[in-house]
Amino acid sequence: MGQEILELFGSTLWMIVGIAAIFAIYLAISGICWFLFGLYEKSRDKAKGYGSLKTVTFGDESSVVANRIASIAAVLAIFLLWGLATGSKLLPFSLPQPFVGDTQFEYSATNAAGETDTGTVFVRVFEFGETGVTAPEIEPGEGFAKNDTMALAARRSKLIKAQDNDDGGKEDGYVITSVNGQAISPNQSVAFSDGEVLMTGRGSLSVKPGTGMTMEALFLPPPEQVWSRFWDLNANGYQSVGLWENVFWSLIRVVVGFGLGCLFGIPLGFAMGLNSWMRGWFDPIVEFMRPVPPLALIPLVIIWFGIGEQGKISLLFLAALWIMTIAARAGVSGVNISKVHAAYSLGATKKQVLRRVILPNSLPEIFTGARVAMGVCWGTVVAAELVAAEKGAGKMIIAASKFQLTDIVIVGIILIGVIGYMIDILMRRAENFLVPWKGKG
Repeated sequence: MGQEILELFGSTLWMIVGIAAIFAIYLAISGICWFLFGLYEKSRDKAKGYGSLKTVTFGDESSVVANRIASIAAVLAIFLLWGLATGSKLLPFSLPQPFVGDTQFEYSATNAAGETDTGTVFVRVFEFGETGVTAPEIEPGEGFAKNDTMALAARRSKLIKAQDNDDGGKEDGYVITSVNGQAISPNQSVAFSDGEVLMTGRGSLSVKPGTGMTMEALFLPPPEQVWSRFWDLNANGYQSVGLWENVFWSLIRVVVGFGLGCLFGIPLGFAMGLNSWMRGWFDPIVEFMRPVPPLALIPLVIIWFGIGEQGKISLLFLAALWIMTIAARAGVSGVNISKVHAAYSLGATKKQVLRRVILPNSLPEIFTGARVAMGVCWGTVVAAELVAAEKGAGKMIIAASKFQLTDIVIVGIILIGVIGYMIDILMRRAENFLVPWKGKG
C-alpha cells in the first residue's frame, strides 16, 4: 500500500514537471509574440474605441477583450509545437529524427579456450510500417566470432543471439566482453554511433537504434498525416459510415436531449424560484442529482433503455435537466426586487410581472446555463457513444483506437472541439440578439 502511494506521488510529480515544461515553452512563445506585437502597436494610432479613452483599465473587466491577434498566434504556436514534436515535414526545421538506414557495430567475445575474437553486426533500420525490407547480405568472417546481420523498424529493439551463430558460442565459458571496445556485462548498455546495445541477463545483445527527439506517429501523428486522414474520411468514411453522418448523429442526439432538458428544466426552475413549496419539494432531488456525473448514469441507462437512441437521449436529457433547472432558479432569484416593487406599484398583475419583469431579467442566467448544459451534453454524447453506438463521433474514435489508428482519433477529437466551439459561438450570438439588455442594469 505504501509503495503504491509512493509510486503514485512519483508519477504525479513527473507529470507536473512535464506539464510545467510544456506550459513554460508555450508561455515563452507567447512572450515573444507579445513583445513583437508591442513593437507593432507603437507604430499605430491606438486611440480607437471607447476603451482607449479610459484612464484606468486594470481591474475593469469591460475594458479587457480578447486580442484576436493573440488568439491566432496561440493556435499557430500549438501547430508549431505539434509539428516540432512529431517531426512534421511542413516545417523547414525539425528536432532530431529517429535513425533510419544502415549501421554497424563490433563486439568482442571470449570462447571456452580463452581465445578472443571480434565480430561485426550489420543493422538495417527501416521506417515503421514499411514492408519487404531484408537484412543486408554479409560474409560470415574467418574467426569463431561470426558476423551477424539484422533488420528492424525504427524506434524498435531486437535481440541478436551471437552465441548461436558463433563457433563454440553455446559452450561454457563463452562470453561477450565488449561492444565497440567498451566493456559490457549483463543488464548494461553501450552506446554506438546510431543507437545502443543492451546485454540481457542471458548474454544476448538487444539492439536499439537512435530514437531521436520526436514522437512516434503511433502516439501523435504529424499534422499533415491527420489532414490527409481527414480528407480520406471525408471521401470514404470509416467502417461503412461517412464522417459527416457520424457527426450528424452526434449533433441530433445533443439537440434533442438538450431541447428536452430546457423544456422541462426551465419551467421547473421558475417554479422553484417563485414558490416555496415547489422549492422545498424539488430541492432535495435537484441538489442530489446535480453533482452526479452523467457518465455515472450510463450503466443504469443501458439497463433501463438498452443501447438504442432512447437511452442516449435520456442520458442527455438528464445531463441538461439539472443545469437548466438551477440556471432558471438562479435567474429568478437574481431579479432586482426594486423592479418587482415598481411593477406592482404601477398596477401590474402577477402574470404581467412574470412576463414583463421576471422572465426578461432571468434570461441572462438561463442563457449562461444553456451554454454550460450544451457543453456538458456534447461531452456526454461522445462518452455515451464510446460505450454503445452504431454511429457517431464517439463510436468512430473508440473503433479507431482499437486498431491504433491514432490519426482517426485525432481527427475525431479536433472535430468535436471545433463543433463544440462553433455551438458556443452560435449560442453567444443568439444571447446577444435575444438578450441585448444583459449587463445594462
